[in-house]
Amino acid sequence: MAIKNIKDQAMDLRRIVDKTRRPPSAISGMRSVAVLSGKGGVGKSNLSVNLAISMAEKGKRVVLLDADLGMANLDLLCGLTPRLTLAHIVRGESSLEDILLPLGDNLAVLPGGPGVRELADIDEDLLSAFIDSLSALEGIADVLLIDTGAGINKNIISFGAASDEVLLVTTPEPTSIRDAYGVLKALAIATARRVDVTVAVNMASSPEEGRDAADRIIAAASQFLGLTPRYGGSIPRDEAVSLAVRKRTPLLRAFPESEASMRVRAMGARIMGLEEDSIPPPRGRGIKSFFLRLARGLVTGK
Repeated sequence: MAIKNIKDQAMDLRRIVDKTRRPPSAISGMRSVAVLSGKGGVGKSNLSVNLAISMAEKGKRVVLLDADLGMANLDLLCGLTPRLTLAHIVRGESSLEDILLPLGDNLAVLPGGPGVRELADIDEDLLSAFIDSLSALEGIADVLLIDTGAGINKNIISFGAASDEVLLVTTPEPTSIRDAYGVLKALAIATARRVDVTVAVNMASSPEEGRDAADRIIAAASQFLGLTPRYGGSIPRDEAVSLAVRKRTPLLRAFPESEASMRVRAMGARIMGLEEDSIPPPRGRGIKSFFLRLARGLVTGK
């Protein structure tokens, strides 16, 4: 019976995809970027917050989705106190405008909470209403940056598979590199090797150590998985990072001139294609497409 229900939900989602599919000219271009890591403790959420700020500083309109179901802590890193979450939109109890939390010019946080889990269980009508309620994001954001959980949980991989791009965060530690490769392997399987990945190295003792760690992942992915990840840069170990966490203030605002802040800004510019001689990233597929693909992945991955 459980298998039948999963198949029925998957068929419902495919019908929704067919009904809402639009020609390429109608796609808004909003780009979704999921931030993943193979293990906890690599500074993924901290990097997500500060990358979002760096993009906003460059004039990009950014919505940061807190989708870390196990250790959601963007509110602590940002000094915010969310009263409502995505679950209230899923249930039809609140609107997008009710739950978005402003975090300065061009930037807002969208608390995920249990709403992500509930996407796998709602019926066709509720899912359509939910996606329609989020369509306002198309007019207020250029980038949806998603801070996911750590590990190779199927729900986490669903976020990566649904996004236009994946930022994979690791440290130079061998266990972190190994687990990051595990995430790439799971993404390759989930997307039939059609995934756009950038590797970022956090807590590097030097630029050389950061590049070496990334190159090991990139080489293995190219040889064994048929993927060609890009190198997004490295962030050094910096006491300013831990001081900012204790202040409950994002690094780029607490210590904007720190070495780590400058590296985060460089990484954000690289991801957005704003570096000199860089190629701008392709247009995104939009918020509706992202949530449809996510819901389909959550259903089939149960």
